[in-house]
Formats: sequence, structure tokens, C-alpha cells
Amino acid sequence: MVEAEYEEIDDGEELALSGDDSLPWLESDEEDDEAGGIDTAQVIGFVAILVALLVIVVGGIWYFTNRAGDGEFVADGSIIAAPDIPVKVKPDDPGGKEFEGTGNVAPVVGEGQTREGRVASDEEPVPAPAETAAPEPREAATDDGVAVQLAAYSSRARAQQGWNELSRRTDALSGVRYRIAEGQIDIGTVYRLQAMASDRAGADVLCAALKADGLDCQVKP
Repeated sequence: MVEAEYEEIDDGEELALSGDDSLPWLESDEEDDEAGGIDTAQVIGFVAILVALLVIVVGGIWYFTNRAGDGEFVADGSIIAAPDIPVKVKPDDPGGKEFEGTGNVAPVVGEGQTREGRVASDEEPVPAPAETAAPEPREAATDDGVAVQLAAYSSRARAQQGWNELSRRTDALSGVRYRIAEGQIDIGTVYRLQAMASDRAGADVLCAALKADGLDCQVKP
């Protein structure tokens, strides 16, 4: 602890101070301000650095954005006009080695068709046997047998057409005889289309086969 010496003075007597002496409580705080104050130059320099960095970042973004956009095609909706000259021109001398048969196209293949491949053989081709046509059903000349009625029509020609249509719809009528029986009803003349079976049992079997294929029939007594 520092011991200070004090000098007592009487009332009305002034304190004798030299030019170099000063009163501590009257000294200003300039030194304190200089030691702990804010340096304006440093603040200005810091702000300038921030502004420079911001300019560099914004400029870099703008540069790379415009550079990438220059290489992209921007559609403007315009029509691309065809060139006046041919796009592809066959050269007079294509060059390269030509092999035998180059450019030859069979007429059938050139038209988009196909040809069946064949293997060469020393044997002479044997003509295929002529196909034997299946016997066509004929209209029964007599009333022998049991009739299976298929339908009734307004004309004989229509009844004949009906037989042809029904024969294509089922195999049960293949080789079966038929007849067109003319009859009279209240509305006029009708033509009944009937398939002929040899007996009643055969007629029942034929009618059952027709119904299995979705056709209507009725065995006549």
C-alpha cells in the first residue's frame, strides 16, 4: 500500500502548484478514449472489404450464368426451312471394295414380299397329290328317313342360303342330306329347311349335336 503525504492548508490560502503539477480529478479522459475507442479507419476498411467480396460473388454468378446460357438453344417457334440443295449426295466414287452381288435386290424382296428358302437337292420334286374335295351335301330327292327341321324361310333361295350358312357354323351337318319342304300356313307359303337322318335315333343324335353348337332344331315325327 502506498502511503501518501498530505499537507493541510488554512482557510483562504491557495494551493501552490507549479506549471507541471496537475490535479488528478481535473484531468480529462482523452487517454481513455484513445485506448478503448472505435477506430473509424478500421470500420471503413472492413466495410470496403465486404463490398468487394459481394461484388466478386455477384459478378461470378452473373458470368457463369450467362456463359452457360449462351450454349443452349432457345426455341423461338420459327419454322426450319429445308435447304435448297440435297442433304445427302451419293459420291461418284464411293470407294472401298465391291463384292459380287452388291446392289442386287430380288424383285420380290424389293417389293416388300418374302420368299421361302429352299435347300438344293439332287432328287426331282414329286408333285403333290391333288386334294380330294369333300363331298358337298345334296338336297334329298325323296322323303326317306327322319327330318330334323332347322328353320323356315319365305323363299326357296333363302332356304338354300340358310343351309349354306348353317353348314359353315357347325361340323355336325357335314355330309348330311337336307331337303327344302314347301308348306302353307296362315301368312302364306313357307319353305322349311330340314336335315335328313336315316332313322329316329340318328335324328336325335344329330339334333343334340346341333344344339351343342348353339343351333335350334326339332325332330319331325
